[in-house]
This record gives sequence, structure tokens and C-alpha cells, in this order.
Amino acid sequence: MSTIAVLGAGSWGTALASLLARNGAQVNLWGRRSGGLTQLKNGWRNERYLPGIDLPNSLRYGTDIGDAVCAADWVLVVVPSHAFAETLMNLRDVAGAPNGLAWASKGFEPGSGDFLHEVADRIFGTQLPKAVVTGPSFAKEVALGMPSAVTVHSDDDEFAKQVATSLHGPQFRAYTGNDIRGAELGGAMKNVLAVATGIADGMGLGLNARAGLITRGLNEMLRLNKPLGGRAETIIGLAGLGDLVLTCTGDLSRNRRLGLALGRGTPLPQAIAEIGQVVESVQTADEVMRLAERFGLDLPIASQVRAVLHGDTTPENGLRALLARDQKPEYGSELGF
Repeated sequence: MSTIAVLGAGSWGTALASLLARNGAQVNLWGRRSGGLTQLKNGWRNERYLPGIDLPNSLRYGTDIGDAVCAADWVLVVVPSHAFAETLMNLRDVAGAPNGLAWASKGFEPGSGDFLHEVADRIFGTQLPKAVVTGPSFAKEVALGMPSAVTVHSDDDEFAKQVATSLHGPQFRAYTGNDIRGAELGGAMKNVLAVATGIADGMGLGLNARAGLITRGLNEMLRLNKPLGGRAETIIGLAGLGDLVLTCTGDLSRNRRLGLALGRGTPLPQAIAEIGQVVESVQTADEVMRLAERFGLDLPIASQVRAVLHGDTTPENGLRALLARDQKPEYGSELGF
């Protein structure tokens, strides 16, 4: 039996810990709050993030990160991107480098704009086996044991297989790949595009508008992915298109719900407060546009989302700006195929 430490007891961390435990691993789940999970007679509950869902009794939960990782074969980090570096430094200072490090966090490091694998390289060096777990997967459905599929990308094929094998089960498919940068871009950028589709749906613009935004949003992903060195097949797979479709159409998505609220006229601070959890797109939109500016790329949907989130334009004026753009060919030469 493998022992896996999961760092982060929010909705996604708890769901993945539950999945790994159901697959037979010994899972040590770490969270900051002593009351994060409640021990029941036949299992656990995380009423704040996954209310009413029974979790495996074999889970071990605690707030001491050293205890969580001391005997772990590998570590899975599942915290918001703004807490990623702090969590890794805490891990390093308490326990040193793990045998292998995976993460299911999505986004960029605030301030530096670094990809999360770059943060991990900076803290633990490039020799440590690392992998990103990403793809279309809502925490609630995974915790309930509903069918899902993700992909695990790593420069170390054996570590990717190890992580994927631990996740793979009767109701959960885990694929592997070796394009960390492309996988991370897809997982981060889809949150920005989900705000756009949420706004359109909140304004009642119809299904045609939603489909157009998803498709042109995918085009923006592909165009940014190429100069970053990612592969096009990653973006049209689970890490890109799959996650994009889910996040843009599923109302369990916090980023879509933010867009819905903005499209209905709710002020941004109120919309975030009503969601009650971290909404990654607010910070990610800035980092996406910094990358676009670095490479001289025009990403009109992402640009308008950033402008709306900063209060520089209204959803209505952002839409008008998109519709006023000149006619052009659907595909250019910069998509990376």
C-alpha cells in the first residue's frame, strides 16, 4: 500500500484525498484548520467545502505538515495558486524535499507570474520528480464517485505513471503526458475564459454566444501556448479543451459563477463574497495578459475579462468591443499545429 500526503483540505484536496483512499492508498490529508474535517462513526465529513458527502474512514487528517509527509511515498499539493509557494516552503523547512511532488493547483504565482512548476523548481531544484494533475473535474462529482477524467503531465515518465496509477480507478480515468507548461497554461487560462462565458450567460445572450466564446477562447489558448513552448495537442486535450468546456458550462465552476453574477449586474466584491471561496480568475487574468504582452499577442477575450475585473469597462462595453472587431480569417499561422 502506498502512502500519499495531500496538502490542502479545501474542496479539491479533500475530493482527491478521498479518491486516493478509495483506491487503496494510505492518505494523510493536511489542512490549516483543526476543524477542517469532522470525524464520524463511519467516515469523515468536510461540511464547509463538500457538505453532506461521506469520505472514507481510512483518511488521516491533521494540521501538522511534518506528520502528514513523514512517511509519504509522494506528496500532492492542492492549495490555491497564491498559497502554493508558501506551502512548498513550509514543506521544505519542516520535512525537506519529498520523494516526488505533484500538484493539482491551477494558476500562476502572484507577483512573479511564474508557472507553478517554475515555483517548484525554484524551491526544490530541477532534479526532484514533479507532475501536474489537471483536467475537467469538479471536486463535488469526484467526491461522490461520479465518472471523471484527468491527465498527469511530468518530465519524468515513471513519476507521471506512478501518480496516474494511484488516481486511476473504476470511475476515474487518469491519462499521462509530458507537457507540463502546456497543461498548466490550459488549467489556468480556462478560468479567465469561464468568466467571459458566465458574463454572456448572465446577460442572457444565448447559447450561440457561449459556443462562440468557448471556441474563440480555445484559439486564444493555442496562440499563447505556442510561444511558451507548449504543444497544441495538450491544449485540445483534457488539460485545455476538456477543462475549458467544463468550466465554461458547469455552474459548479466558481469562475463561471463570478461571470454570471457580473453579467447580472452584481458588483465584483459582492460576487466574490457570495461565492465564498478563492476565485482564481481575478489574479490569473493579469498574468495571462502579461504573457500576451510579452509575446506581442492580441487576446481580445482575455483582455476584456481583465478590463471588467479591474473595473476599467463594463460587461456591456466589453461585449461591444468584441463585436466591433474587424472581420478576419478564423485561423492564422500561429496556433502551433
